[in-house]
Amino acid sequence: MKFLYFFIIFIVPNIVLSQSVSFKTTQETYKRVKTAYSEKEKLLLNLCDSLDLQNLSNDILIMAFKKEQKLEVWAKSKDSLKYNKLITYDFAGFSGELGPKRKEGDLQIPEGFYFINNFNPTSSFYLSLQVNYPNSSDKILSDKNKPGGEIFIHGNNCTVGCIPITDDKIMELYVLAVEAKNAGQNKIPVYIFPAKLNDNNFYILKQQYADNKDLIEFWENLKIGYDLFTSNQKELNFSINTEGFYIFK
Repeated sequence: MKFLYFFIIFIVPNIVLSQSVSFKTTQETYKRVKTAYSEKEKLLLNLCDSLDLQNLSNDILIMAFKKEQKLEVWAKSKDSLKYNKLITYDFAGFSGELGPKRKEGDLQIPEGFYFINNFNPTSSFYLSLQVNYPNSSDKILSDKNKPGGEIFIHGNNCTVGCIPITDDKIMELYVLAVEAKNAGQNKIPVYIFPAKLNDNNFYILKQQYADNKDLIEFWENLKIGYDLFTSNQKELNFSINTEGFYIFK
């Protein structure tokens, strides 16, 4: 009995210690992440300070616009509901054309409402953040057998459907994302649009793609989400119906 007692005392502290290791601590064991913090943390703290954010432990939201080839990062403190734009990055490369991704190998950057579902600190493209394509909408509207996948926001300038923003800029975004997840944001939203869907831009798109009614209908659905976010700057609350369209709440 004494042996059993001491054995338990020895094991329990190790379990407690393993549970206390944070996501950030684990990420910082990787050289590229450690370098990103070393080179970018001060810059990011200054950026957050410009929005009256006290540290990097904020929620973030990512919006990408394919026509403009811009990626925006929005941030808010934990006790706030509204996001404010923190920084904008240029795409460093582009593949495909306007319109959603619908099949493996089509080179398309997806369009729709996603979240970050994986962090890769040893990516072939320096650092990368995986987007959860195909989501429930894509699984309905895309090719049933080969919808494609492995969509990332990453470094470098090469792409076959991902969003590259250079090694330098992915260090900044990766640190912001690590900090957000470490502070409890398990699903970092990623909204990808064909363009900034204000009324004027959308009118032009409808004229240019007038012969593709299915595409216009899909973009009209995305525009509802675009308008909601731009008007109230709050994370979107939505479901997906049996036809693959977003229903916003």
